[in-house]
Parts: sequence; C-alpha cells; structure tokens
Amino acid sequence: MNWGEIFKAFLFGIVEGITEWLPISSTGHMILLQEFVTLKMSAEFMEMFFVVIQLGAILAVVLLYWNKLFPFSFKKGVQIKIPILQMWFKIIFACIPAAVVGILFDDQLNDWFYNYQTVSIMLILFGILFLVIENMNHGKRPEIVKLSQITYKTAFLIGLFQLIAAVFPGTSRSGATIIGGLLIGMSRTVAAEFTFFLAVPVMFGASLLKLMKFGIKFENDEVAVLLVGMIVAFVVSIIAIKFLMNYIKKNNFKSFGWYRIVLGILVLLYFGIQTLLGFIAA
Repeated sequence: MNWGEIFKAFLFGIVEGITEWLPISSTGHMILLQEFVTLKMSAEFMEMFFVVIQLGAILAVVLLYWNKLFPFSFKKGVQIKIPILQMWFKIIFACIPAAVVGILFDDQLNDWFYNYQTVSIMLILFGILFLVIENMNHGKRPEIVKLSQITYKTAFLIGLFQLIAAVFPGTSRSGATIIGGLLIGMSRTVAAEFTFFLAVPVMFGASLLKLMKFGIKFENDEVAVLLVGMIVAFVVSIIAIKFLMNYIKKNNFKSFGWYRIVLGILVLLYFGIQTLLGFIAA
C-alpha cells in the first residue's frame, strides 16, 4: 500500500467534504488542489475518483437528515410518511433537467467547459449574484419557510439552476440551487436543506455513471485511495453541513459570495500566469 497516495486521498476527502456543501465550488478547489497534490493514478481513475468520492458526502446527508428523508415508519407495521414521499417526488422532478443533460452530454461538457477559464468566470459570476440577491432580499420575509411549501413548479425552477451547475464547472451545485431558492422566495434554511436533498439522487446517479464507465476492476491501491477519500469526505461533510446550517441562522451568504470572487480571481491569475510562462518558455 502506498501511504503517500493514501495521504493525498485524505486531503482530497477533506476538500470534497467542505466544498461540496458550502456554496463555494468543489470543482474550483479540486482543480487548485490538483496543481499541488497529484495522485499517481490513471486519468480514467481520476475522472471517476472526483465524482465517486462524493458518495461519502451523500451518506453524511442521509445520516443527518434520515428522519426527513426516509419515507417509511415501522412502529405500527409499515406506514408511509406521505409528506416525505411527496417531497421525494418533487426532488426527482427537480433532478430531471440535470439528469437528461448529464446522460446525453457528459463527455462533451467535460471537453467544452472543464477548464480554468470557465471555473473562474462562474466562481466570480455566482459570487456577485450572492451579493446582489442578498442585498435585494434584505429586510424581506421569505415566502417559503417550510419544505412542505415547495411546489412542483418551485422544485423544477430550482432544478434549472442545478442544470447550470451541471453544465458549467465552478458554478457550485449547492451555490446554484441556493441562489435559485433565494430568488424564488425560500428562506436560507429551506434553500440549503432542499439543496442537500437534491444532492442525493444527483450525486448517486453521477457516481453510478462514472463507475459503469470505469468498470469494477480496481487495483489494490485504487481501492484504498477511493475508500479513504470517501470516508474522509463523509466525516468532514457532517461537520461542514452542521456548520453551514448554524451559520445561516444568524448570517447571510455574502461572505461566501466574496470568497468566491476572490477565489475566482486567484484561479484566473494562477493559471493565466502559468500559461503565459509556458508560452514565453516555448
């Protein structure tokens, strides 16, 4: 077992666990981390790893929100919790746009948009949107303060924002759906929770697609790297989700907006300078 690669997987798990749930773009951070920490694995494995590592993060949501996600009760026989089941229908409905585009154009989207220019632009653009929307909503009471108030129309509109994140890396899936929720009139808490729930089918589906594409033949080191990344992402996700939910009870999303803008500029400058130096050296 290569302990150096295990430690690198540990670092990637930390970054995934934090950035998947905070609206600051896991892709942007993963791209930067890759510049300084490189796993000695095949390109095919790495493409799969950066998606499947998210399964650990999904399990954190399932654990923390089990009572709000599991639609069955066994206290007096098998009982169906109708409100939770209805919410699941809305979640699936919201996932349709991203699922269709992801299945049809996954490889093409990676080829077209997975670059530092797109990531930087989307980090900055959605950072600005956070600032603008929070200013617009200042002093306003949200119209949707409970998950049960989310309609199919509302869910589908949030799904369209999720589609933006599926197409343009750097947007942040959580960032896009939270912004969509705030625009529609959700409270910060409801927008964040619905974002967490949307992640379960989306990330599970994306992971399944990548696993099917990669196959089930793993080397021993690959299994260890993947498991470590997922386990660390799971533990760190629990901490990150609890932090975010406590934070937004007393604060808005402006700090995340400013962070995105700064990070986007740093990504643009770093890779721009690298490209320039490479051009000069050539």
